[in-house]
Amino acid sequence: MSIDQDLDIAASSAFPLVPAGTGRHLMDGPLGAVLLADRSATGGAASFVIHPLAPRALGSPVHTHSREDEWTYVLTGQVGVQVGERVVIAGPGDLVLKPRDVPHAFWNPTDEPARMLEVITPGGFETYFEELGEILAADEPDLGRLGELAERHAVRMDLASVPRLAAEHDLRMG
Repeated sequence: MSIDQDLDIAASSAFPLVPAGTGRHLMDGPLGAVLLADRSATGGAASFVIHPLAPRALGSPVHTHSREDEWTYVLTGQVGVQVGERVVIAGPGDLVLKPRDVPHAFWNPTDEPARMLEVITPGGFETYFEELGEILAADEPDLGRLGELAERHAVRMDLASVPRLAAEHDLRMG
């Protein structure tokens, strides 16, 4: 088999390898999202998303999923996570479960970038990040669309948690 044939196979959806650097960018910003595998690639079981997280950035205010569990595996840096009332700082190699129906938030508490792999079960929530990226890319993000997006994905957002999280964890907003 030639190198060109190998590349053709790797690019096909039936090939069981997602080569490094080939994920699909869903959103950029302090929290990014790069899709590695969506529900169609996993038979609906899961979605795999890489999240780069800028220094001192809030990844998400407190929010609650009613349909998905999220597993966060820290690849580089440190990530602060609140799950219910518990707050932990996770480092490279740590795995944090953010179960459905439990309020949670996450942020980068350091001056260094962080990167994490998010495994979301069941799959399908990757479309949230894609739409969120489109909304946030606008010069003036439409807050109504943000609310509709959260509602469509059965996510309850606690936007009032933002000032508290920013103050408690010395986060930079904007």
